[in-house]
Amino acid sequence: MPLEWAGGQNNLGIVLVDLGSRESGTAKLEEAVALYREALKEQTRERVPLEWARTQNNLGIALERLGRRESGTAKLEEAVAAFREALKERTRERVPLEWAMTQNNLGNALRGLGERESGTAKLEEAVAAFREALKERTRERVPLEWATTQNGLGLALCDLGKRESGTAKLEEAITSFGEALKERTRERVPLDWVGSLGNEGIALMYLADRRRDASMAETALVQINTAFETMRDGGNALSAAYYGRQLPRARALVARLRGQ
Repeated sequence: MPLEWAGGQNNLGIVLVDLGSRESGTAKLEEAVALYREALKEQTRERVPLEWARTQNNLGIALERLGRRESGTAKLEEAVAAFREALKERTRERVPLEWAMTQNNLGNALRGLGERESGTAKLEEAVAAFREALKERTRERVPLEWATTQNGLGLALCDLGKRESGTAKLEEAITSFGEALKERTRERVPLDWVGSLGNEGIALMYLADRRRDASMAETALVQINTAFETMRDGGNALSAAYYGRQLPRARALVARLRGQ
């Protein structure tokens, strides 16, 4: 029963990605990638197109998370390719929410590439992918998924805003994080809430620097510190480290703007 075997490989891969995402190493993510590639030997596009697309999507997720932890861009480029493959069968007309999910995942991978490149093309592609996802991932239909995509859009816009003069992209990023926080509440999803709060804080920090706004810088510092402490206390070491790295810059900005 080759298709049942392939389905089992796919399911095991999902578990390994979940476990691997919580660990700092890459062994479980690499194992998941290998399992998905094995599954695709039986789950071919010709035989089972939607299952093939699902496994391509899952392969892309594993590659994207691996790519975040490795230097270079090879794994992130492979992730983008896998998501684009999935979208050949996961069309908006056929499976709108699965299409939107893969567009969101594509946005994440493109943003990862954009962070490592000096230009803005990949970040602009990421913004476009997130905006596509939001056409089906509406707040009314899937509120938490809508908020996840708003958060991803905010991150891509913030990355663009750091590289561009002016403040338009940073302002758009803050709007997106604010949208995400309408559904990512502290009571409902505390770690997602504080993640978006911290991300908004980082965008506010860059905007405060450009506007020379001490009050905004102080708000940014409070939000980033809240994200750091909550992630640390919640055992999310990777996220805590990320927000922790932003704190010296935020403190220095407050000190500089207070003393100007």
